[in-house]
This record gives sequence, C-alpha cells and structure tokens, in this order.
Amino acid sequence: MRRERAYTAVAVMLDIGWYAGRQRLESAGDIADRLSMARRGIEPVLQGLARAGLLDSTRGPKGGYRLGKSARQITLAEVVEAVTTGETADVPEMEAGGELQTAAVEPLWLELEEHVQSHLRSITLEALIQRAQAQGLKRPAHAPIVFAI
Repeated sequence: MRRERAYTAVAVMLDIGWYAGRQRLESAGDIADRLSMARRGIEPVLQGLARAGLLDSTRGPKGGYRLGKSARQITLAEVVEAVTTGETADVPEMEAGGELQTAAVEPLWLELEEHVQSHLRSITLEALIQRAQAQGLKRPAHAPIVFAI
C-alpha cells in the first residue's frame, strides 16, 4: 500500500506541477482523468499533500489544486513522506527467521531504504518536470492574464 500511495503522490504532484504550477487550479477530476485513476482514489493523496503544505486547495465549483510552493523547493522525499507517514514500510514477509536474517538481511533492507530516501531528497519536482521535457513532452501554454482598466 505504501509504495502505491507514494507512486500516486509523485504522479499527482508532477501532474499539478506540469499543468497548473503555482498559478492555475487543476480539479481533482481532471487530475484523475489524466492519471487514469478514480477520483476517490486520489482524494486521500491530495488531502495528505495539502495538509503537508505541498498543495494549496480551493473548494467549490471553480476550485482545485495548485502547488503550495515552488517546484524547485519540493523534494520527492517530502511528497512521499506526506502520504506515507504513519504507515508501515513495504517489508517482504519472511518465512525464515533467525540469526542470518537478523544479521544480514534486515540491515541490508534498512540500508536500501536509506539509499532510496537519500536519492528522493536529492530530486526536486522541478527536476522531474525537466526530465519530462527532456523526453520531448511540451508543457501546455496557458493564455497570459490580461488586466484591462
């Protein structure tokens, strides 16, 4: 469960960063449609990200979500932590226990988790957006805001 929530959270943040950034609002329905997910499936993730301050949310018919801070200030570690805090880690169920597992396998798993966390701390949402652009994807162009007096 933890891995799926983390993956969904990163995908949601990338979608919002790509389409809305800090300027526009994106509805939960539009986000869910683009991710080919059920809206009610991403709602808890959106709420966790908003509680952590990574997203700003606006309620109502014209409401939606936008980044709570700049994409260059958001690390993927923050995103994952926002939706997995309090959950148990994905630890494979081991049939065999004993000294070898305790001495070698469990420390290895902890070491791998620390490497993953360290790597996630080094990647910002902006870097992930740049990866998508490097693959040839084009961000949508939004009409500039024009003020008339």
